[in-house]
Amino acid sequence: MSGVIRNKVQRKFKMRGYSLKVEALSEVLSFLNHFPSDAFDDALELLLDELHHLSLKSAILDRESVHKVVTLLLEADAAVEENPSSIASPASALRVIDAFLVPKFRYDPVKKFFHEHTGRLPIHGDASAKATLYKDRFLLLFQRLSRDPRFSTLAFDASTSEYGSCEISPIQSLVGRVGRRWIMGVISQLEDGHFYLEDLTAAVEYKITTGFFVENTIVLAEGEMQLDGVFQVRTCGFPPLEDREKSMAFFSGLDFFGGGILTKEETLRLAELEKKAVNDMFVILSDIWLDSAETMENLETILNGYQNVEVVPSLFVFMGNFCSQPFNLSFKSISSLRVQFGKLGQMIASHQRLKEHSRFLFIPGPDDVGPSTALPRCPLPKYLTEELQKYVPNAIFASNPCRIKFYTQDIVLFRQDMLYRMRRSCLIPPSTEETSDPFEHLVATIIHQSHLCPLPLTVQPIIWNYDHGLHLYPIPHTIVLGDKSEQKAFRYTGVTCFNPGSFSNDGTFVAYRPCNQEVELSAL
Repeated sequence: MSGVIRNKVQRKFKMRGYSLKVEALSEVLSFLNHFPSDAFDDALELLLDELHHLSLKSAILDRESVHKVVTLLLEADAAVEENPSSIASPASALRVIDAFLVPKFRYDPVKKFFHEHTGRLPIHGDASAKATLYKDRFLLLFQRLSRDPRFSTLAFDASTSEYGSCEISPIQSLVGRVGRRWIMGVISQLEDGHFYLEDLTAAVEYKITTGFFVENTIVLAEGEMQLDGVFQVRTCGFPPLEDREKSMAFFSGLDFFGGGILTKEETLRLAELEKKAVNDMFVILSDIWLDSAETMENLETILNGYQNVEVVPSLFVFMGNFCSQPFNLSFKSISSLRVQFGKLGQMIASHQRLKEHSRFLFIPGPDDVGPSTALPRCPLPKYLTEELQKYVPNAIFASNPCRIKFYTQDIVLFRQDMLYRMRRSCLIPPSTEETSDPFEHLVATIIHQSHLCPLPLTVQPIIWNYDHGLHLYPIPHTIVLGDKSEQKAFRYTGVTCFNPGSFSNDGTFVAYRPCNQEVELSAL
């Protein structure tokens, strides 16, 4: 191959943090020879994506490391040519994005634009990082609200509503003013038993009449100041949503989700391929207790069933917890858990079609082994998973939460017992006017808040510098909320949300078809 191609390959690998030995470079160039020249870029990206999911010992790649991945990719490509209807889309159609690799953007209210953070992001932030967390959440929703015609600044000749202008007033401006006003703020408990609404200018104590709210959530409130300095709320609710397409159009060229920015031509090409991906299916299970014989038998039943279907699932998502006992100071079964992961690897490897044509994604649960319970949680430690990876080389171990880019679709997966914790943290019982289903209340809350976990930090700690990994902006196409509560599915404002249920407790799981966002609630 020409020196131009060699330089391009080396540059691409360097951008991903890899260095190629001479033999490894030759292996990559040999791999590219299997494709037409106009497909070199796609083939190279596919190879880099697969290398990223391997547990490499060094960033300096030798021939053996590259050859292993090249062999897998060429075998998959040959299988597609031999029988194209027998498997789903190629691996390049699906990218898993770690929460710690999601780009961080901060909104500038003066310039009215998002700026990408390019500096270092330490795990342990300083005190200012905590304040920045709340400020970024508030500004994210404030810029969304500013484009809503009901709350935008009125023109001189515009008519007002029966309550006057719906323009948002800074809390600081409420002092000495009479009449009803709209404000936007974070619910805070600055004193025991006294709740306040805070924005970037001030805080005001308030009395609320109705709603479904948790401390730390951001709300819109209409009301008026009382003589005692308390803001009497008449109407209260979450900030209105904005269509995904509108958000994307306003900030085109910004990669909020992660996975890279697509050109218009690439987006159209992927959209066409997505329409043809009718065979793709994700099988999603939550709570897979490897120390439970009954759970392992049920899991083998599922694998046996999908092994014998005409088109095997393109992805299996295994969400924690992976042990029936929570990991804490009294937990003494780490070595046995490592052995059980190895047995799971053997079970998967015994199903040859699934091993060759499906991918397996593992997401830790709230009680799994890890450095802390703070979100986002890092992937399962290599000590536990290396035995499994010997049997399933293409297994992916991701953070919690994590994201999937499937062609043009954005999918978010999150494993946390949110429903129980949200209900316990509610300031008042949720309204049953629109729905009495707690799961539907949960879905509405996280979508309106544009955040997966709008709980107080005292209830659920979050790594301050990586709070953006839990943001839901622009709104994704699908949100998977792994929870030990009852299996549910709910479509809200165009977003497909579902909970696969607890596999170990109820034998429930979900088969999801991303091409048409069809959710099949399943159980043994």
